[in-house]
Amino acid sequence: MQGLKQETDLYVLRKIESVGDQKSLAEELGFSVGKVNYIVRALMEKGYVKAERFARSGNKRGYRYLLTREGIAEKIRLTRIYVDIKRREYEELQNELEKA
Repeated sequence: MQGLKQETDLYVLRKIESVGDQKSLAEELGFSVGKVNYIVRALMEKGYVKAERFARSGNKRGYRYLLTREGIAEKIRLTRIYVDIKRREYEELQNELEKA
């Protein structure tokens, strides 16, 4: 279960940089806005994401989400874990093919 959560966090951290707001993020990820809200709040509590108001927005909900230094470090850490897992899976498949 921890692996799935890490993968979800990585996915959201990667998309936050390019998308920004929760509605667009939900559309991009294929998640409900409620689920994105839950994940983003958790990432904010961990200090990985911060909210910033759009300077020219008259909309009180005019926020975008940015990665903090800690968020960038966490994204790098999770990416390394993900790449490591995929590399091991590839090696296992290679070994199975060689044995067959």
